[in-house]
Amino acid sequence: MSEEELDSLRKRRMLELQQRMAEEQKQVQAQQQLESQKQALLRRILTPEARSRLTNLNMVKPEFTEQLELQLIQLAQQGRINLPITDEQLKELLVRLQSGRRDYKIRRV
Repeated sequence: MSEEELDSLRKRRMLELQQRMAEEQKQVQAQQQLESQKQALLRRILTPEARSRLTNLNMVKPEFTEQLELQLIQLAQQGRINLPITDEQLKELLVRLQSGRRDYKIRRV
């Protein structure tokens, strides 16, 4: 390959990398914006104590907490729950959600 061909390949490759980086930055910014909107909605939906409980739960069960947050937002937007949700109401909701699950214990004999 000639020097000119190598230079053109390098430039093309560099442009591709720059475009890919720009797209990734846009995706990260979009995710951050969605997360900040979600947190703002949760601030309006939950009392500070309930938000604290949800934050603690997020450390233990992040997937469960993510689903719960989305469900709370949907219920609030549909007007199906009384706002703001107190810590006691959140506890009751968590108990109801956990009661549907079964705990399996394995004992060795």
